[in-house]
Amino acid sequence: MSIGYSNASWTLKCDLTCEYICRLLIQMEDNGYGKVTPVRDPSQEPQPFLDFSSGYVLRAIDKFPKQGSTAPWRLYQNYARDIVSLRVAPIEDGALSFEPVSASVAPAEPAIAA
Repeated sequence: MSIGYSNASWTLKCDLTCEYICRLLIQMEDNGYGKVTPVRDPSQEPQPFLDFSSGYVLRAIDKFPKQGSTAPWRLYQNYARDIVSLRVAPIEDGALSFEPVSASVAPAEPAIAA
């Protein structure tokens, strides 16, 4: 699921998110990681996912996912800030846990034989 900006073009944030996922996958491949898991920071206070006062949002806000109170678990509606955090900042920032590819897992066969 990709969430865009509510105060700008939706696709700006979705594009940054996709770029980040590509960076993450490259980082995993380059370092032999087979699994990545977010590490929940217990000091984070759950916050509503959207900061809207519209009735249709408020009536369903309890059904939305939650976000944290600070980065990287908080969605800031700020494109410039997101460029730095999603395009430039290190992938291994302590918010994710990486595990190596298991030796017991055989590599996938190519879909098309050469």
